[in-house]
Amino acid sequence: MQQTAILDKIQHNMQPGNITRSGFLGTDTRHLGDILIDDDARVKRLGVSHQAIADRMQALREKGTQGLGNEITIPPHYKIRVDSVRGKLPCPFGDVGLFPKTNTTITNTDTGETITFTDLSTHMIGVHGFYEGHGGCFRLDPEKLVSTLDVQPETE
Repeated sequence: MQQTAILDKIQHNMQPGNITRSGFLGTDTRHLGDILIDDDARVKRLGVSHQAIADRMQALREKGTQGLGNEITIPPHYKIRVDSVRGKLPCPFGDVGLFPKTNTTITNTDTGETITFTDLSTHMIGVHGFYEGHGGCFRLDPEKLVSTLDVQPETE
């Protein structure tokens, strides 16, 4: 994917201090277009879609809100804690709206894997196929998301 002027502007928004203190790219020095292409290829190899991953993240987050900030067990094998912090964040891609600063931590007790994600992360995965740059505070590995959340391959 060619790095366009629009992607340059979005990548600028993702730098530390613009929207968040640590930014969205971590130590990743690649162009945003290359990051998007790489993660898109990884997701396709898994036989799922970005939207399916985001839908599963959102569904488990909603179930976790029943705990009111405490960890709860959700069948068949999840421990979920949803914590809200004051404030909201805009999407660095320029989408309309603000996303609550909510952290969701999910442990798959069968595998022992734990992931933490934000509402903004869920949005960026579902709409933009963006999992953040390598080395980022909230970088989500597509393979780990799929295995931890039991996202099933899509059938045609």
